[in-house]
Amino acid sequence: MSSPDALKAAVRDVVDFPKPGIVFKDITPILANGPLFRETITRFCDLAEGQNVSKIVGIDARGFIFAAAVADRLGLGFVPVRKKGKLPWKTRSQAYALEYGESIVELHEDAVAPGERVMLVDDLLATGGTARAALDLLSGLGAEIVSVAFLIELGFLNGREHLAPHTVHSILHYA
Repeated sequence: MSSPDALKAAVRDVVDFPKPGIVFKDITPILANGPLFRETITRFCDLAEGQNVSKIVGIDARGFIFAAAVADRLGLGFVPVRKKGKLPWKTRSQAYALEYGESIVELHEDAVAPGERVMLVDDLLATGGTARAALDLLSGLGAEIVSVAFLIELGFLNGREHLAPHTVHSILHYA
Protein backbone atom coordinates (compact mmCIF):
# COMPACT_ATOMS: atom_id res chain seq x y z
CA MET A 1 0.00 0.00 0.00
CA SER A 2 1.33 3.42 -0.90
CA SER A 3 1.58 6.28 1.56
CA PRO A 4 -1.33 8.65 2.12
CA ASP A 5 0.73 11.17 0.12
CA ALA A 6 -0.31 9.46 -3.15
CA LEU A 7 -3.97 9.83 -2.19
CA LYS A 8 -3.46 13.43 -1.09
CA ALA A 9 -1.70 14.26 -4.36
CA ALA A 10 -4.76 13.06 -6.26
CA VAL A 11 -7.19 15.36 -4.40
CA ARG A 12 -7.91 18.39 -6.57
CA ASP A 13 -8.55 21.82 -5.04
CA VAL A 14 -11.35 23.70 -6.76
CA VAL A 15 -11.31 27.37 -5.76
CA ASP A 16 -14.58 29.25 -5.16
CA PHE A 17 -16.79 26.14 -5.32
CA PRO A 18 -19.63 25.90 -4.47
CA LYS A 19 -19.42 29.57 -3.53
CA PRO A 20 -16.75 32.29 -3.36
CA GLY A 21 -14.16 31.80 -0.64
CA ILE A 22 -14.52 27.99 -0.46
CA VAL A 23 -11.73 25.67 -1.59
CA PHE A 24 -13.51 22.42 -2.46
CA LYS A 25 -11.59 19.15 -2.05
CA ASP A 26 -12.50 17.20 -5.20
CA ILE A 27 -12.12 13.44 -4.71
CA THR A 28 -13.20 12.43 -8.22
CA PRO A 29 -9.56 11.90 -9.33
CA ILE A 30 -9.27 9.22 -6.62
CA LEU A 31 -12.52 7.62 -7.75
CA ALA A 32 -11.34 7.58 -11.37
CA ASN A 33 -8.04 5.88 -10.51
CA GLY A 34 -8.62 2.17 -9.87
CA PRO A 35 -5.56 1.54 -7.68
CA LEU A 36 -6.15 4.68 -5.58
CA PHE A 37 -9.84 3.91 -5.16
CA ARG A 38 -9.00 0.34 -4.11
CA GLU A 39 -6.41 1.64 -1.66
CA THR A 40 -8.94 4.03 -0.15
CA ILE A 41 -11.44 1.21 0.37
CA THR A 42 -8.70 -0.97 1.87
CA ARG A 43 -7.80 1.79 4.32
CA PHE A 44 -11.44 2.12 5.41
CA CYS A 45 -11.69 -1.67 5.77
CA ASP A 46 -8.55 -1.72 7.91
CA LEU A 47 -10.24 0.72 10.31
CA ALA A 48 -13.12 -1.75 10.77
CA GLU A 49 -10.79 -4.71 11.37
CA GLY A 50 -11.29 -6.40 14.73
CA GLN A 51 -14.21 -4.13 15.65
CA ASN A 52 -17.00 -6.71 15.11
CA VAL A 53 -18.91 -4.26 12.92
CA SER A 54 -22.23 -5.53 11.57
CA LYS A 55 -23.21 -2.65 9.25
CA ILE A 56 -21.52 0.20 7.41
CA VAL A 57 -23.47 3.47 7.32
CA GLY A 58 -22.86 6.03 4.57
CA ILE A 59 -23.94 9.65 4.31
CA ASP A 60 -25.60 11.04 1.17
CA ALA A 61 -24.05 11.32 -1.37
CA ARG A 62 -20.27 10.83 -1.68
CA GLY A 63 -20.20 8.82 1.53
CA PHE A 64 -22.34 6.23 -0.28
CA ILE A 65 -19.50 5.54 -2.71
CA PHE A 66 -17.06 4.57 0.01
CA ALA A 67 -19.47 3.03 2.52
CA ALA A 68 -21.13 0.72 -0.01
CA ALA A 69 -17.75 -0.49 -1.30
CA VAL A 70 -16.50 -1.10 2.26
CA ALA A 71 -19.69 -2.97 3.17
CA ASP A 72 -19.35 -5.13 0.06
CA ARG A 73 -15.67 -5.90 0.68
CA LEU A 74 -16.41 -6.85 4.32
CA GLY A 75 -19.58 -8.79 3.50
CA LEU A 76 -21.70 -6.47 5.64
CA GLY A 77 -24.95 -4.60 5.16
CA PHE A 78 -24.97 -1.01 3.96
CA VAL A 79 -27.25 1.64 5.50
CA PRO A 80 -27.88 4.96 3.73
CA VAL A 81 -28.40 8.23 5.60
CA ARG A 82 -30.21 10.38 3.05
CA LYS A 83 -31.29 13.94 2.54
CA LYS A 84 -34.89 14.63 3.54
CA GLY A 85 -37.55 13.11 1.31
CA LYS A 86 -35.31 10.57 -0.45
CA LEU A 87 -36.11 7.41 1.55
CA PRO A 88 -39.28 5.53 0.62
CA TRP A 89 -40.35 4.08 3.97
CA LYS A 90 -40.88 5.19 7.59
CA THR A 91 -38.03 7.45 8.66
CA ARG A 92 -36.55 9.37 11.52
CA SER A 93 -35.25 12.86 10.79
CA GLN A 94 -32.53 15.05 12.24
CA ALA A 95 -31.95 18.72 11.43
CA TYR A 96 -28.48 20.24 11.50
CA ALA A 97 -26.91 23.63 10.86
CA LEU A 98 -24.95 24.56 7.76
CA GLU A 99 -22.87 27.68 7.18
CA TYR A 100 -25.70 29.07 5.07
CA GLY A 101 -28.83 27.59 6.68
CA GLU A 102 -30.17 24.27 7.86
CA SER A 103 -30.62 20.83 6.36
CA ILE A 104 -32.22 17.54 7.38
CA VAL A 105 -31.06 13.94 7.05
CA GLU A 106 -33.17 10.84 7.45
CA LEU A 107 -32.75 7.17 8.25
CA HIS A 108 -35.22 4.31 7.93
CA GLU A 109 -36.69 3.37 11.31
CA ASP A 110 -35.60 -0.25 10.83
CA ALA A 111 -32.13 0.49 9.41
CA VAL A 112 -30.33 -0.84 12.48
CA ALA A 113 -31.41 -2.89 15.46
CA PRO A 114 -30.67 -1.89 19.05
CA GLY A 115 -27.14 -2.95 19.97
CA GLU A 116 -26.04 -3.42 16.36
CA ARG A 117 -22.42 -2.32 15.88
CA VAL A 118 -22.01 0.21 13.08
CA MET A 119 -19.24 2.22 11.46
CA LEU A 120 -20.17 5.55 9.86
CA VAL A 121 -18.24 6.39 6.68
CA ASP A 122 -18.18 9.66 4.75
CA ASP A 123 -15.88 11.46 2.34
CA LEU A 124 -15.24 14.66 4.29
CA LEU A 125 -15.28 15.97 7.84
CA ALA A 126 -15.64 19.75 7.85
CA THR A 127 -17.69 21.26 10.69
CA GLY A 128 -19.17 17.89 11.69
CA GLY A 129 -22.83 18.90 11.41
CA THR A 130 -23.93 16.22 8.98
CA ALA A 131 -22.03 13.43 10.71
CA ARG A 132 -23.35 14.55 14.11
CA ALA A 133 -26.91 14.42 12.78
CA ALA A 134 -26.31 10.91 11.39
CA LEU A 135 -24.81 9.77 14.70
CA ASP A 136 -27.79 11.16 16.60
CA LEU A 137 -30.17 9.23 14.31
CA LEU A 138 -28.19 6.01 14.77
CA SER A 139 -28.02 6.46 18.53
CA GLY A 140 -31.77 7.08 18.58
CA LEU A 141 -32.26 3.64 17.06
CA GLY A 142 -30.00 2.09 19.70
CA ALA A 143 -27.00 1.43 17.44
CA GLU A 144 -23.59 1.00 19.00
CA ILE A 145 -21.31 3.30 17.04
CA VAL A 146 -17.90 1.67 16.75
CA SER A 147 -16.24 4.53 14.90
CA VAL A 148 -16.62 7.31 12.38
CA ALA A 149 -14.27 7.34 9.39
CA PHE A 150 -13.59 9.98 6.75
CA LEU A 151 -11.39 10.10 3.69
CA ILE A 152 -10.59 13.78 4.35
CA GLU A 153 -10.65 15.85 7.53
CA LEU A 154 -10.39 19.63 7.41
CA GLY A 155 -8.83 19.99 10.86
CA PHE A 156 -8.97 23.79 10.87
CA LEU A 157 -12.80 23.59 11.06
CA ASN A 158 -12.70 21.53 14.29
CA GLY A 159 -15.45 19.14 13.19
CA ARG A 160 -13.97 16.30 15.23
CA GLU A 161 -14.94 18.14 18.44
CA HIS A 162 -18.64 17.86 17.50
CA LEU A 163 -18.46 14.08 17.16
CA ALA A 164 -17.31 13.32 20.72
CA PRO A 165 -17.33 10.87 22.39
CA HIS A 166 -17.06 8.74 19.24
CA THR A 167 -13.77 7.47 17.84
CA VAL A 168 -12.97 9.47 14.69
CA HIS A 169 -10.53 8.39 11.96
CA SER A 170 -9.43 10.30 8.89
CA ILE A 171 -7.25 8.95 6.12
CA LEU A 172 -6.14 12.39 4.91
CA HIS A 173 -5.83 15.41 7.17
CA TYR A 174 -5.58 19.06 6.18
CA ALA A 175 -4.51 21.27 9.11
